[in-house]
Amino acid sequence: MQIPVDAEVQRRVMELEVPFNESGVDPYGLSRAHLAQSMTLLKLAYRHYFKVEVHGMENVPARGRAMIVGNHSGGFALDAGCVIASTFFEMNPPRLAQGMAEKFIAKFPIAAMWATRAGQLTGLPENAARLLEDDRLLMVFPEGARGTAKLYKERYSLVNFGTGFMRLALRTRSPIVPMAFLGGGEAVPTVFNAVSLGKLLGVPYIPVTPWLFAIPLPVQLDVYYGEPIQFEGDGSEEDDVVNGYVEQVKERIAAMLEVGRRRRKGEA
Repeated sequence: MQIPVDAEVQRRVMELEVPFNESGVDPYGLSRAHLAQSMTLLKLAYRHYFKVEVHGMENVPARGRAMIVGNHSGGFALDAGCVIASTFFEMNPPRLAQGMAEKFIAKFPIAAMWATRAGQLTGLPENAARLLEDDRLLMVFPEGARGTAKLYKERYSLVNFGTGFMRLALRTRSPIVPMAFLGGGEAVPTVFNAVSLGKLLGVPYIPVTPWLFAIPLPVQLDVYYGEPIQFEGDGSEEDDVVNGYVEQVKERIAAMLEVGRRRRKGEA
């Protein structure tokens, strides 16, 4: 099914500094046509349904490699959608934030195809490294599926971060832009995660809300970007060094979450 492409989206897709070939496809399989259709739908959610507010957009580098590292929240990838939309719609020229889709998506051929053609690749370390080495903007959520599985009462918390993103940033000499996402827990207030049902359907879990189905409410969402951090090293550092770097990123994100939480509650 062809989706009528929004005029602003079409213009911004053409402004992307991506090496599309004459067929409109880049070396990773990103399709200009598919991206335009995807971003047209995403614009409706970003601008009109969730009315996302972005803070600190100037902290995302206009060009060159960088890694946006943030918290997960909201039952599923609402946060990723907001990051992708913010760099595409709020930056001039626009940039495309590209992420590593969860591996279970490969079980669903149509979803996997659309994810790839819209610029989101399978979550393999080699894919992430290639994107950064090609000076792309990589989006990483170190909490993984445990982050999106947070319950409503845990919506402002952080679970353990993996360390792979840090070793990758060191190895590719990529600056890290800390990101905090707020509102996902209110949009999808999860009270229970149906793990067994999720496994039957081929996904890690199914979030259950007070109205049973995880249909997001039209809650205003916030994205905060902090100043980029450049860490010294080559990725071969001892675990305690890497863990210390990871904690610094986690602390930055936690601080932005607290600022956002207070602002949302009218305390700041």
